[in-house]
Parts: sequence; C-alpha cells; structure tokens
Amino acid sequence: MIRTRITEMLKIQYPLLQGAMAWIATGRLAGAVSEAGGLGIIGAGTAGPEWLKKEIDEARQVTSKPFGVNLVLVSPHIEEIIEMVIRENIPVVTTGAGNPGKYMPRFKEQGIKVIPVVASVALARRLARQGADAVIAEGMESGGHVGEMTTMCLVPMIVDAVDIPVIAAGGIADGRGMVAALALGADGIQMGTRFVCAEECPAHPAYKEKVIKARDRDTEVCGTTTLHPVRAIRNRFVRHFLDQERAGMGAAELEQLGSGRYPEAALRGDIENGSILAGQVAGLVNRVEPAHKIVTGVMQEAESLLRNGLGVDLCLD
Repeated sequence: MIRTRITEMLKIQYPLLQGAMAWIATGRLAGAVSEAGGLGIIGAGTAGPEWLKKEIDEARQVTSKPFGVNLVLVSPHIEEIIEMVIRENIPVVTTGAGNPGKYMPRFKEQGIKVIPVVASVALARRLARQGADAVIAEGMESGGHVGEMTTMCLVPMIVDAVDIPVIAAGGIADGRGMVAALALGADGIQMGTRFVCAEECPAHPAYKEKVIKARDRDTEVCGTTTLHPVRAIRNRFVRHFLDQERAGMGAAELEQLGSGRYPEAALRGDIENGSILAGQVAGLVNRVEPAHKIVTGVMQEAESLLRNGLGVDLCLD
C-alpha cells in the first residue's frame, strides 16, 4: 500500500486524484473514482450552483467516501459555488484560473483543504504562504490549458521550493507515471486524460474514440499568442485555428474562434469542428473501462514496480 502525506491529509486509500475536466468531470465519475479509493473531483467550471448541487447529490449516491470540487475562480458564479461547497461540507477543493487567497480564511474556518493547480515555482510559493494545503504541479503535457514547463522539470523544482505536499499532473496515465512522480518527490498524482475514457465519464463516444486512437504526436498547443494556450488533439478545427494564429489573427478574434468548441466535441461528438482537449499521454490510453479498474490498475502496477524493482538491469561500478 502506498501511503503519503496526501492519503493522510485527504483520508483516501490511494494518492491518486481525478482531474476536473470541465463539462465531463461529473458526480457519477467523481463518485466512482472516490469509491475505488482515489479522490474524485467534480469540475464546477462556469456552471451555476443548481448544477453543482445535482452533481454532489449524484456523487453521494455512488460513494460515502471523500470527494472534491474544482473551482474555476473566474466563474461568474464563483461566490455562489463557494457557498454551495461550504453548505454541502465538501472536504477538499482544487482551484484554477485565479488566486484563491481571498477565499482562504473562509475555507480554513470550515476545515476545507485547498489544493490549487500551479504551473510555476513562484505561484506555488505564493500560494503556500497564503495557506494552501497542497499544490498540483501541472506540466505542459496535460490537456486543456497548459503552462510552459514540463512535468519532469516542474515537479522537483516545486518540491524543493515548498514544504506542503505536491501532486504531479500532466503526462501521467499508469503506474509507471506514478512511480516516476514519486521519485521526483511528489506525494501523489492527478490524471485527467485517462479518466476521459472511464465508463462513467459522460464524454461523447466519438470523443473517447479519438483519444483512444491518438498517437504520440497527435496533440497540438493552440493559442500561445492569446496567453491562454490549450492542448488538443489535431483535427480540422485545430489546423484552422493554427493557420489563423500563424497568419496573425488577433487574440480577441482567436478567443472568439475557439469559444464553445470544447463542448461541441466533448458532449455533442463533433470531432472535426470541436476542440478535443487531451494530454500528450492520450497515446497511452487504449480502451474504455470502469473507473475502478483504472484506479486499481494504476495502483497495482505502481506497487508492483516499487516492490519488485523497476525491471532494468543496472551496472554500478
């Protein structure tokens, strides 16, 4: 059994968090991941409190174990969403798209653990000073919005910079990735793209199939000139977007061009004109299976590697 500061802090069996993919990290998926021993996370995105309450209720129908809610801090409903989280006694929140500092005292009063997603050492240090309980160090290999540093470089730098637990994210889909993250000093991992292909995930079957068929170089980063770069699987929309970006289209126009494209793919299955957000690790995702099989498979592989060695022959002089 792999026990870390994260398993102790969050009272979970395994140091494995499910990424909060907007629109598709629902209560059913989060509940299934938590029931399997990880920490499922409902992605509140920009949804209103009514939607979140329904998803919280659904998660509680699936599991009595802890699960979390991801807060997008630029959401127009963020104040109502935070009230909902407090009222529903959610034990942990992850945060993105903003600084949770001004909300930290309220979370602390309620005993809610706060785990921001960070893409730089400076931000990790700042949030640790403000009272974050842990941070998710997310490398540019991840799907959706990305930073500039790779997971391999980012994680150990943040581990060295802060005293709180660090969770590695970006480019992790199996037990090998977990063992690598632990070797870098992380206390756990977060996986998003792998859970897109969980049976409980409501992503459209065509979206899941595109992830499964993705090869090692099939993702692209779009929108670097908008300062909001996004990683997605290459398709007609991505090629058009990149053509317009290279031709000098302005940031505002590019943002408009990409608006609404993700749900078109994720929920409605338009895999040519929608944005298929996925990490580089999609090349390792090859089937749809229940969330509990994903969780237990990752953990069994990681524990076997740690118990029996890494399967390499070393010659040490």
